[in-house]
Amino acid sequence: MELIVYSSSWCPDCRIAKRFLAKHNVPYKEVDIEETPGAAQEIIARTGKRAIPLFVINGVWVQPYRAGEGFLYEEMSKLLGITDDPAAAND
Repeated sequence: MELIVYSSSWCPDCRIAKRFLAKHNVPYKEVDIEETPGAAQEIIARTGKRAIPLFVINGVWVQPYRAGEGFLYEEMSKLLGITDDPAAAND
């Protein structure tokens, strides 16, 4: 599986997403939208939104959180093949 995470250092939702990935030893490539020219524009072009974090899982663009709900632990666990209890992941 190839996972790319579009994020930025100032984004609290991004930190939560990366903590989740680290806890489950999920390897990923990070694209910092502040450091990578054109990255923010790529997000807008691909999704029509100005939102991070954004996951690209095997070429499919996925927003790993929902406004008002936060990080989507169960959905991301399923998409990433994580088999342990996703509720325990939000420690």
